[in-house]
Amino acid sequence: MAKLLVNGMPVQIYLMFVLLAAGSHKQLVHGAGLRAEGLVEGTTEVISHSQGLVARLESLLVLGNDSDISLRVETVDADEVKVIQAHTLVLSLQSPVFDAMLRNRNGSTLVLREMAECMAVFEKFIRYLYCGELSLQLDQAAPLHRLATKYGISSLQQGLTQYMSQNLASDSLGDHVVGWFQYATSVGDTVLRDNCLQFLSWNLSSVLQSAEWPSVSVELLMTLLQRSDLVLKSELELFEALEIWLTRNDPDNLTAENALRLVRYAMIPSRELFRLQRHSPILERHHESVRDLLYMAYQFHSASPLQLAKFFDVNCSLFVPRNYLSPVWGSQWIISNPARDDRSSSFQMQLGPSGFDSSKRVTWNALFSPRWLPLSLRPMYTEQGAMQPLRTDGGNGAGQPRIIITPATSSADFAGVSFQKTVLVSTKKQGKLVVRHVFSFHQSTEEVDFLSDVDLQNHTSEYLVDGALYLHIIVKPIYQTITATKK
Repeated sequence: MAKLLVNGMPVQIYLMFVLLAAGSHKQLVHGAGLRAEGLVEGTTEVISHSQGLVARLESLLVLGNDSDISLRVETVDADEVKVIQAHTLVLSLQSPVFDAMLRNRNGSTLVLREMAECMAVFEKFIRYLYCGELSLQLDQAAPLHRLATKYGISSLQQGLTQYMSQNLASDSLGDHVVGWFQYATSVGDTVLRDNCLQFLSWNLSSVLQSAEWPSVSVELLMTLLQRSDLVLKSELELFEALEIWLTRNDPDNLTAENALRLVRYAMIPSRELFRLQRHSPILERHHESVRDLLYMAYQFHSASPLQLAKFFDVNCSLFVPRNYLSPVWGSQWIISNPARDDRSSSFQMQLGPSGFDSSKRVTWNALFSPRWLPLSLRPMYTEQGAMQPLRTDGGNGAGQPRIIITPATSSADFAGVSFQKTVLVSTKKQGKLVVRHVFSFHQSTEEVDFLSDVDLQNHTSEYLVDGALYLHIIVKPIYQTITATKK
């Protein structure tokens, strides 16, 4: 393998000369002597002058001392040019792409062509190669990520993915996340893509109201419409937002029809369906493509779940509710000082989303405990009244946050229906409430992993809003298929 030479010298020797020229060698040796005097035999100490070294490396970039390569950075249309004096040693060590380009260059100038937004942050990017750090604003994250991806700087790419994932919420929810999703898809960053998609799904109402919504790509639109974990006010809100998207983008008929067929019309009250059929230009234009779905929706609203399940596959997406914030599906629950005591609450919801069940209500009881102990860890009492020691198998004995949701009464009306319980945990970002976590569980009454890693006693926890826990409990009826017997 060929050795990398810089100015005719091996890399290691050149680096030594760079450090000597910067005056770091003397300080390192002197510092080592001072720290060594206090060492006790058999102990280990760390000698670090990394901050000073980073400062001197940055000065090499700023002043251009001992520069052996000029980076001529041009925009794609060459209307803007920047020239940066750099060092082949640093570029080659940090970037495999730069290393290959420098090996094959002709002359002392390397011409790079970048997009305008990448040109604006290129000096920050090069500084990172020298200093290992950078400061940035929200709108600079994607261009820097693009540069890190292009030049193979994996540490910076991963750091920016983490930064972007932690800053999905902003003053205008959804505006930049939509762009980040589409960018992450284009460069193949699946972690960032999935984090953006999850955020958009859990905060969809805010996204639908943002200025960015009409510019959502067809891919993102279809991906969102297929999901059952969307958090939004109602299915009607989703249809109205889809109307806006279709009107602004005017896609081909196939795209429009595929999108309209992903609306869950059975989750829209029949009176609203009648109104849409009469007044919606989009529905009038594409009525033939969704007529069968509207017919099934009207049947859904007129029959009991048991009767409906004899004729239709009620497990298909048309009959599966999303996470609706409407009061008929659940209730917000704000728990002040959640680390203190057990709390309880009760709320009513409609038995099911169909018109047949619109007058029926189910009362649900919710119990929250900050230190719930399973039976195996609870104190045991002997016949003499003495308490046996806590068992420690299966846990640490300290208890974990737990929420239990049960119906107040059992009813024959539950026949043909099971219930999925969903708990939304919201936090405040940039002054706005955003959904941070979604916990879903079915007929079981307990959610084992509910906030198990959260310190509820820390009032500054990112899971708390002014010391309170913001929950929204949703109970969704899931219809069960019944196999009809032929007579």
